[in-house]
Amino acid sequence: MEANELKDLRELVEFLKDNKIAEFDLERGDLKVRIKFTGPPVPAAIDYTQLATLIPQQTIAPAPLVAAAPVSAPAAEAQAPAENVHEVKSPIVGTFYESSAPGAAPFVKVGDQVEVGQVLCIVEAMKLMNEIESDVAGEVVRRIANNGQPVEYGQPLFAVKPR
Repeated sequence: MEANELKDLRELVEFLKDNKIAEFDLERGDLKVRIKFTGPPVPAAIDYTQLATLIPQQTIAPAPLVAAAPVSAPAAEAQAPAENVHEVKSPIVGTFYESSAPGAAPFVKVGDQVEVGQVLCIVEAMKLMNEIESDVAGEVVRRIANNGQPVEYGQPLFAVKPR
């Protein structure tokens, strides 16, 4: 293995650790890599475009061995939105945070009135904190995502009843 490939592999391992990905398989030509971390498995969302930036000289296909997270009660509610409710969805893959810091008050709570452009939460992706703003004015009727949990692109975060 060449030095630049070893460096890329180290960066990949750090990315997997940072995002709590328990298993990962990569096959490229003669090179086959299987990474499995011990401990309780932690389901995580994977953005393959982010992986591609770590190893730009290769094409990465979705790993078939990564299991999908079980559907939780909040996710099941998100699949059947109520009438006249707008879902604010995640524009990126990352980790959902309801407040700006641990122990701080959440940006919004159920029952709060929000305006277009008001910050509802943060989604952390690749160590960058992305403020997610409301795209509709109205009342927050439900927080769908769980604090500190992974979210995927297009996943509903909040349900807002428009004014």
